[in-house]
Amino acid sequence: MGIIVDRGEIYVARTYQRFPVAFVRGQGSRLWDEEGREYLDFVSGIAVCALGHCPEVVVEAIKDQAQRLLHTSNLYWTAPQTEVAQILCENSFADRVFFVNSGAEAVEAAFKCARRYSYQKYGPGRHEIIALWHSFHGRTMGALSLTGQRKYWEGFEPLVPGVKHVPPEDISALTEAIGPATCAVILEPIQGEGGVRPLSADYLLEVRRLCDEHDLVLIFDEIQVGLGRTGHLFAYQGLGIEPDLLTLAKALGGGLPIGALLGRERVMSALVPGSHASTFGGNPVACAAAKAVLETLLGPDFLDEVRLKGAQLAKALERLRRDFPELVLDVRGRGLIWGLELSFPAKELADRLFERRILTVPAGEKVLRFLPPLTVAYREIDAVVAAVKEVLGERGS
Repeated sequence: MGIIVDRGEIYVARTYQRFPVAFVRGQGSRLWDEEGREYLDFVSGIAVCALGHCPEVVVEAIKDQAQRLLHTSNLYWTAPQTEVAQILCENSFADRVFFVNSGAEAVEAAFKCARRYSYQKYGPGRHEIIALWHSFHGRTMGALSLTGQRKYWEGFEPLVPGVKHVPPEDISALTEAIGPATCAVILEPIQGEGGVRPLSADYLLEVRRLCDEHDLVLIFDEIQVGLGRTGHLFAYQGLGIEPDLLTLAKALGGGLPIGALLGRERVMSALVPGSHASTFGGNPVACAAAKAVLETLLGPDFLDEVRLKGAQLAKALERLRRDFPELVLDVRGRGLIWGLELSFPAKELADRLFERRILTVPAGEKVLRFLPPLTVAYREIDAVVAAVKEVLGERGS
């Protein structure tokens, strides 16, 4: 291993099980390590580098803004922040945007906004939020408390009170969980970290109906699956169901840290001066990058191409399931987020692909996740699936 890995092992907190490699350069769907070896990236920073590594349009936007203005604080207006807010609102259900720096912060903002909206309308005592099992919403205490996977809770309990979890796709369980104290429901249209589990449109329609019936705030967490990942700018747009609040991050900055909470005026009006804030939220440089990303995603035919590439990847993975029925148990996803459910640990397959200089990432114990850049080439999809087929063939022989 090289000096970067050696230094990291000494000085960096051990919160990740890292692959033994340090990357020094990226372009498109490719990364190069400190030894000059090339890798094909089907992780894309866990859905962050949606336009690939170092896309020229984003790099130029960053360079231009960095020469003009780096930071002012949110006591003042800046053009990049207001421009990104306008693009997001004009292309979604939302009326207003609150900017943050990460997905977890966006979820925390949604948590607070939903509670405060209910408090202002109904008074104290109506504060509970219902989340789903298998969900993942982040690592800060509020987001962790919403996350429906006990393995992430270990050592951090007691969690934030006022959160209930119910099974996904179970309307009866959700109906029973709603009570006088309930103020909101939060869910991911596709549970990413929980195993790439898409929620059905029929289920989401019923969730929307229940929220309307009980005046609950419906929160969609699209941190991993928003911004083109499903072949639509937002995942909800392919389902025909609108939330009241929506969280974004990951792909928004094209590689720079930025997140956002989008919402309807009636709910977002609960966030008044002094109720919530973020020092770096909506930073001019991060917003310049976000503007470049959004304009690219909204460009002619871009999302159509994502859907075509997603269909190619889906068909290829389905062929693997037919060819290796004892090893591949299921194929799930939409657009360019797909999960291969295996009969053996997903890390084993990820490690074997890493040996072939192909990067993938598990989602749970037995699901291998594919998150290529949205700009991935068709031939690159073919190359990755061919490598997976080769590994599965070796394992099954």
